[in-house]
Amino acid sequence: MKRRLFVALAVANLVGAAIVIVCIAWVLPGSSEPAPTLRLLVTNAILGGAFLFVVLPAGVLWAEAWLRSGRQWVKEGRDPTEREVLAVLRAPFRIFLVHATLWMVAASLFSLGNALVDLDLLARTAFTITLGGFTTSAFTYLLAERILRPLASAALSIRTVARPRLPGVVSRTLLGWTLGTGVPLAGLAITAIFALAQDDATATELAVTMLVLAVTGLVVGWWVTVLGARAVADPVSSLRTGIRQIAEGDLDARVEVYDGSVLGLLQAGFNDMATGLQERERLRDLYGRQVGEDVARDSLDRGFELGGEVREVAVLFVDVVGSTQIASDRPPEEVVGLLNRFFGVVVDEVHSHGGWINKFQGDATLAVFGAPAHVTDAAGRALATARAIATRLPRDVAELGAGIGVAFGPAVAGHIGDESRFEFTVIGDPVNEAARITELAKSYDPMVLASHEALAAADSAEARHWTECGEAELRGRTRVTRLAQPALIPPPTRAT
Repeated sequence: MKRRLFVALAVANLVGAAIVIVCIAWVLPGSSEPAPTLRLLVTNAILGGAFLFVVLPAGVLWAEAWLRSGRQWVKEGRDPTEREVLAVLRAPFRIFLVHATLWMVAASLFSLGNALVDLDLLARTAFTITLGGFTTSAFTYLLAERILRPLASAALSIRTVARPRLPGVVSRTLLGWTLGTGVPLAGLAITAIFALAQDDATATELAVTMLVLAVTGLVVGWWVTVLGARAVADPVSSLRTGIRQIAEGDLDARVEVYDGSVLGLLQAGFNDMATGLQERERLRDLYGRQVGEDVARDSLDRGFELGGEVREVAVLFVDVVGSTQIASDRPPEEVVGLLNRFFGVVVDEVHSHGGWINKFQGDATLAVFGAPAHVTDAAGRALATARAIATRLPRDVAELGAGIGVAFGPAVAGHIGDESRFEFTVIGDPVNEAARITELAKSYDPMVLASHEALAAADSAEARHWTECGEAELRGRTRVTRLAQPALIPPPTRAT
């Protein structure tokens, strides 16, 4: 990068110097000397040598010292300090200042030196070198900014600077206009002044002068305008690409931050926005896993409100048999592994039948059908889920047995708690009844029971798999509950 930068700067300065020499020697109209004298040639040779071998190397070392201060962290393999980031971001502008200073020194030296030989050369030399030097210096700024972009990107990816005080969009636009339009027009104006001041300027000289200035303005102006436009367009283009990726759902999209102006702040702001969206999506996913996708979607769409609404729901309760004995006989890690396998079967079947896991209570699971999302045949879905779980558990988690109870009826579904801490749940008689039926089911074979209300509300296609098996007075209830159990538990309908 360093070699590429200095080669580009050297070429830019050589081209700029060549254009200036051509303009002074052959383009600008008139001179008191028809041909360069030996004294004039010797004077310019001495000045050129001094500039080439003394002033220019000093300026290169000056720029190198500035650039080295911004690259030290790369060599040492550490994160840059804020001062080093600023040094990297300000390097193109400092390179511009170095070159502008050197060209002003050249303008002073050559103007005074030539004026000692021919006073008429003072103005034409000073104006030409000044305009050429400004154009070349600005061109080196745009080149340095583009070449140092990877270094700036690496620095800004580690540490950002809020107010770097660098040329922004407006400054770059004005720079492009100045180089592409202002300098050529200034050259034409200076030519006109010289022509008016000197009566011996011919039409041919004026035509050649205007032609050379016009062609130079077109070529240099085009290149400078392209570089200036790319300096603004590249960050905007990367932002547009990133926004399109975000719109398509790719929250991993990031843009490279390499600009220290307001465009760089936009790039960094986009990345911060994408990170925020990614964090929000991650929280939404975690929230959905914790409370269920339906609850999460409903909460995000409608907001959080305490209270709820009455729904006809089917409640499925699944509770492990002998969990206390299992916990005392096995290491805690093994118990957790067993419970996770057990819950995996329950959650899989509940979700596949359109239900919602309300909560895990120790080694028990409460599932609801019909809330928060409305479903058809909630009772039939709950009954089918109970049969599928009873079939899979002996095969997939043979170490654990579980009682399964199903109830159906009206319940309130909504958020309960306080504004600072609440949860979505279902409260009502079906929940209590399902829990009591589950306790009773543990003494049956198979350990699956459902209330008569659930069987009556189910679709006939599911109801035919069940048969009434009597009635019982459940704990904590004053009325008798009619019960049903599977007539035959078929194999699960889904591959596991």
